[in-house]
Amino acid sequence: MSGILYIVGTPIGNLGDITERQLEILGKVSFIAAEDTRVTRKLLTHFDLHTPLVSYHEHSTEGVISGILSRIAAGEDCAVVTDAGMPCISDPGSILVQRCIAENISMQVVPGPSAVISALAASGQDTTRFCFEGFLSVTKKQRFAHLEALKNETRTMVFYEAPHKLLNTLHDMLDAFGDRSVSICRELTKIHEEIRKTTLSEAAAYYEANTPRGEFVLVLAGAKPLQFAEQPDFETVLAMARVRIADGERAADVCKALAAETGFPKRTLYQALLNEQSEMENEQ
Repeated sequence: MSGILYIVGTPIGNLGDITERQLEILGKVSFIAAEDTRVTRKLLTHFDLHTPLVSYHEHSTEGVISGILSRIAAGEDCAVVTDAGMPCISDPGSILVQRCIAENISMQVVPGPSAVISALAASGQDTTRFCFEGFLSVTKKQRFAHLEALKNETRTMVFYEAPHKLLNTLHDMLDAFGDRSVSICRELTKIHEEIRKTTLSEAAAYYEANTPRGEFVLVLAGAKPLQFAEQPDFETVLAMARVRIADGERAADVCKALAAETGFPKRTLYQALLNEQSEMENEQ
């Protein structure tokens, strides 16, 4: 009988945030696949747990991945963890999840803190709709391509950034987006936690005078919705809706947003999309 892959969140700073269920799972599994075994060993030692660790990170070979999956398939339970927070989010643990799904291996999620959600909740920015963009590339061309693609993104955007890259990132964002509201969240749940809601220009000026320290989450305001110089026709609005739905947004949410921007009734837009979908299905 196959074992189980447990996707286990761990504290992002304050060890008091660990849950009873996390401790139970980390203590009972056969082994733990850890991003940095040294970091995870400190966590286990603090709670007097002695579960064996295997190293699993972004540079792990196919042999390492296959070895972990073979052990689970043979009946061992495994917990996958990252250094802090929820694994598998912008994290190599997602490869294990995909492989377990492909090989019909059972999984269970054991949720824990997330720097993305924690920062968003405390940011003071609009939390109705948001997107997580992770770390920007260290390559200048790729960084600007990433930011350029987000210029018209109306959702609140969440980024991770390291202290030595923060100032350049703030200047790059200022160049790409103009001077927008941003919340700088530093060392979340730790002793020196700091949350500053400011603007990109003010943040850049501040960190030019004060050396950035710690790990940062940037919560950046999205672009203002496009204001149309003249009322777009119904077909144009439907085309806009199709693009946004293809990008992963819910049809109901898209219709609500476009109704507010263009004046066309939400129900009319939604029904037209349903009719299109029905016609496509009939043609097939």
